[in-house]
Amino acid sequence: MTVSAPAPDTFERAVDLATRLDAEVGKVIVGQERVRREVLLCVLAGGHCLLRGVPGLAKTLLIRTLAEAVDLTFSRIQFTPDLMPSDILGTEVIDQDPATGERRIRFVRGPIFANVILADEINRTPPRTQAALLEAMQEYQVTIAGVAHPLERPLFVLATENPIEQEGTHPLPEAQLDRFMLNVVIDYPSPEDERAVLVETTTSRNRHASPVAGGAELEEVRTLVRDLPAASNVIDYALRLVRATRPADPTAPDDVRTWVEWGAGPRAGQALLLGAKAAALLDGRSVPEPDDITGIAPAVLRHRILVNFHAEADRVSADDVIARLLERVRP
Repeated sequence: MTVSAPAPDTFERAVDLATRLDAEVGKVIVGQERVRREVLLCVLAGGHCLLRGVPGLAKTLLIRTLAEAVDLTFSRIQFTPDLMPSDILGTEVIDQDPATGERRIRFVRGPIFANVILADEINRTPPRTQAALLEAMQEYQVTIAGVAHPLERPLFVLATENPIEQEGTHPLPEAQLDRFMLNVVIDYPSPEDERAVLVETTTSRNRHASPVAGGAELEEVRTLVRDLPAASNVIDYALRLVRATRPADPTAPDDVRTWVEWGAGPRAGQALLLGAKAAALLDGRSVPEPDDITGIAPAVLRHRILVNFHAEADRVSADDVIARLLERVRP
């Protein structure tokens, strides 16, 4: 199927919105340009995002600032060991109808019924509670007592995870990880950025973002991102890259066969193409390039590649495998 280029005025509005959104978040978040860009790409493409980083690197602040920059409903869920699925989805209660006085069963919505969901420290709750997000993230609905309750679009699940404090945590199942379009790693800031953080956050001045986009505008941008045309060489590059992560595939390099237990599934290819299209939009281009695939590949693949015990013994991480893969699989 041939996809035509978007109308110039529609494309320019989308580029302007993306630029303003990035600038508004940048008013609060000092530095971290790569992280801001990857999170924004995820939002523009309509995906969900997992942010991993040690405490104090503004993971929660970044998500909250993004929520302030869009005119959408925001909900923060603090994941704890005693959190129950009903604490996320909602529950049925028995009360009295004020009009008739009769007893009734009423569904009380949980915090999942919002547009921007902050799932803070998502790995601190058991898998049965983590699984409460699966249907919402994929099908944009929740089912309670056999009744499906649709969720309003847009819906962004932005989760945080601390990679160093693992006592009392529960690894996310592969099905859950695969629903996150990107896994964004936040590292320590540069000396210049860290100095700016010290200067700007130790005064009485409060820094907040202002809304620059609404739900209808973000949905329009999401649709436009999907409608951007991708050349055959870009699609083929994404396909070759994903298939090369699978040890049983004939195109897999020796590094993958040695260190990888399971490779990425088809959702990885979808995420690569959507991320490349969103990157092109953010840069003011109407067509993605192979370099866009390369740039977004680590965030797309790092949570979809499961390394084996040989990799652990050799101290090889998924990021190391991806770096070698990008050297061997060229556009």
